[in-house]
Amino acid sequence: MCIKPFPSASLVGDYSLAAVLSACSNHLVEDLIFTPRRLIVRDVTCDAEIRPYGLAMLPMPGAPSTSWSSYRARIQAAIEGADLRVCIAFWLFGLINNIFYVIILSAALDLVGPAIPKATVLLASIIPGLATKIIVPYIIHLVPYSLRVLIFAALSTCGMLVVALSPSGADPTSVSSKIAGIVLANISSGAGEVNFLALTHFYGTQSLAAWGSGTGAAGLVGAGAYALATTVIGFSVHATLLASTVIPLGMLISFFGLLPLGPLRTTKAQNSKYTRLASDDEDIASDDNDHIPEATSLLSQRHGRVSPAYDRAKPQPLHQPASTLRTQLLRTRALLIPYMLPLFLVYVAEYSINQGVSPTLLFPLPSTPFTHFRAFYPTYSAIYQLGVFLSRSSLPFLRVKTLYLPTLLQVANLLALTLHALWPFIPSVYFVFGIVFWEGLLGGLVYVSTFAAIREEVAEAEREFCLGAVTVSDSAGICVAGLVGVVLEQGLCEWQVRQGRGWCREL
Repeated sequence: MCIKPFPSASLVGDYSLAAVLSACSNHLVEDLIFTPRRLIVRDVTCDAEIRPYGLAMLPMPGAPSTSWSSYRARIQAAIEGADLRVCIAFWLFGLINNIFYVIILSAALDLVGPAIPKATVLLASIIPGLATKIIVPYIIHLVPYSLRVLIFAALSTCGMLVVALSPSGADPTSVSSKIAGIVLANISSGAGEVNFLALTHFYGTQSLAAWGSGTGAAGLVGAGAYALATTVIGFSVHATLLASTVIPLGMLISFFGLLPLGPLRTTKAQNSKYTRLASDDEDIASDDNDHIPEATSLLSQRHGRVSPAYDRAKPQPLHQPASTLRTQLLRTRALLIPYMLPLFLVYVAEYSINQGVSPTLLFPLPSTPFTHFRAFYPTYSAIYQLGVFLSRSSLPFLRVKTLYLPTLLQVANLLALTLHALWPFIPSVYFVFGIVFWEGLLGGLVYVSTFAAIREEVAEAEREFCLGAVTVSDSAGICVAGLVGVVLEQGLCEWQVRQGRGWCREL
């Protein structure tokens, strides 16, 4: 008989019953006893290794285990094991932390006017956040989580107030004040991403899935709300931005009123000089397992897959506190190849498409559903955001194990669309819609899969720092893409004009 401690499935490193069973390609379970404290499994045979991830992945289509009943059972297991308060709180964190970035990009033309390149606003929205993500992971542990959230809310509110109250027009004084407000809001967003991804360490896989879904929803909600307020309802740009300053209150309510803070308090107690005594149940479990080798124990986490690149490069134990700068820099170096590089490359590719190539993907109006060339770009953006939202919401059910494969596919998207902008070969705009949707799916999938891989493959003691440190990759990729996009859009448009396709001048 195998007895293993089995706490609540919402905690980090736990296994749900569905995860144990679905990990086996074939299994025989003659007797199961499930209690809130432990899982007792008798006479279980299993040919597959147990996943160290909290939720089992869906089978590949065409596999012997593929059927609607298996999909339905695994989806139900993912939903039933979730803490609703945790999921809602992290979904709101992702939404609120990213929504200002989307609103500012949606308002770029209205904020700086047509004479100033839109990439100026993009860079102002990215560079401060990039600098923040480079610095913050190494010092943020000095600030309690509660104080961090208060700081983020204050910075976001102040930044949007500065933007909203700046004078209209594109004169240097007005533009400078708006850029200053954008910088404040972006610092908050960059530090917030580091903070909340690190916070998922304490709340399990469900929190990471909810965060990813919330960040994906920010694109749809932010762009949609701005268009609705300014176009349909008829609010002015300043009134719309001023109304958005109340959004950070949702972050405070989510953290202090909705999120269960027990895991944070428990961690703080464990970090103090406190010796935890095993309960009677744990003593029984320990005694029953004394004869079971750790390597063959059913729920042993030693079965987990560890990234070879990270394992080779990770810092060896040092005779100094784990929070020292040297140790953290070594950890960051170990994260570079397996996690940071694919995330960086996928963001370079997709934002180069969005900022540099998409404005030139134009077709003759009679062959499209549009009446103005200006309608192409926002339509592409909306379709892209839909793909991002769906893929970032898919983590409980789907995750790629090889991060470089979707990254290479994203680079292929960039090459294909760039070639079409130069020498048109795609017959219809509807095919471009499909490619842009696919682009969003790939980008969102790499984002959530990267952080899911860190949760699965990085040791628990290093996980909180690593989740925050890797966030620099997406901002660095967007920053590089912003610079590339300025050159790419201008070059492609000039080429098209020389070829007799001057539609990009009519936007």
